[in-house]
Amino acid sequence: MPADAPTPAPKRARILALANQKGGVGKTTTTINLGTALAATGKRVLIVDNDPQGNASTGLGIGRTERGTGTYELLFGETTVEASVRGTSIPKLFVVTASADLSGAELELVELERREFRLRDALTSATADYDYILIDCPPALGLLTLNALAAADSVLVPLQCEFYALEGLSQLIRTIERVKRTFNPALEIQGVVLTMFDRRNNLSDMVAADVRGFFGEKVYETVIPRNVRVSEAPSHGKPVLLYDLKSAGAKAYIHLAGEVLKRERNRQSVHG
Repeated sequence: MPADAPTPAPKRARILALANQKGGVGKTTTTINLGTALAATGKRVLIVDNDPQGNASTGLGIGRTERGTGTYELLFGETTVEASVRGTSIPKLFVVTASADLSGAELELVELERREFRLRDALTSATADYDYILIDCPPALGLLTLNALAAADSVLVPLQCEFYALEGLSQLIRTIERVKRTFNPALEIQGVVLTMFDRRNNLSDMVAADVRGFFGEKVYETVIPRNVRVSEAPSHGKPVLLYDLKSAGAKAYIHLAGEVLKRERNRQSVHG
């Protein structure tokens, strides 16, 4: 390298928060399968299970009695990412698990200094070790989700193709804007992914059209179909890409990962 050449910026993981205050929209399923698909491309991926239900941990085959220290301890400074990270059955995919203790974190965080930045502070030491960090948020806009949004570079919003899909989404958008103003000016929406899409149902097409009309190019071209293999996979402790790679759901998540990577490359070309 020439003496006057600029020093390359150190590698830093892109942090994506998967958030929607509505439950049952495919948030955890998307976190697990997007993470698996990204890892399959050779990216080092860390999933942070930030939901007290701990479904991301379960869906990756880690039972409740096997979890040890995890996100709760991270938030309260009792451990580090390096000490709490767990490997999975997928090469290059890692997880920080959630335990039942996380259910009390909302109340306990209220009294702490920098309560909105606890997760961001904890993840700082790990950002050089991964290409992507995916944070699975609980279905609420409380302090756990706020911590994820304060830590994230961007938000990925799973949105179920149902009648009330857009209802309540305005609240999430307002929360994201408030976080941008107050805690994280660089936060942006990476994209909106339509989930549980049923091609036999005209309502899915109507909802998709409404969402695309509202969000425009922020909506991914890939839609995640309503697929029984996607629903079955978590009970086997596997992402659908391992449970049935040939299923429509698995193929959709592979395409979604391709879109996410393309958007990231486009962002890098714009911002340098």
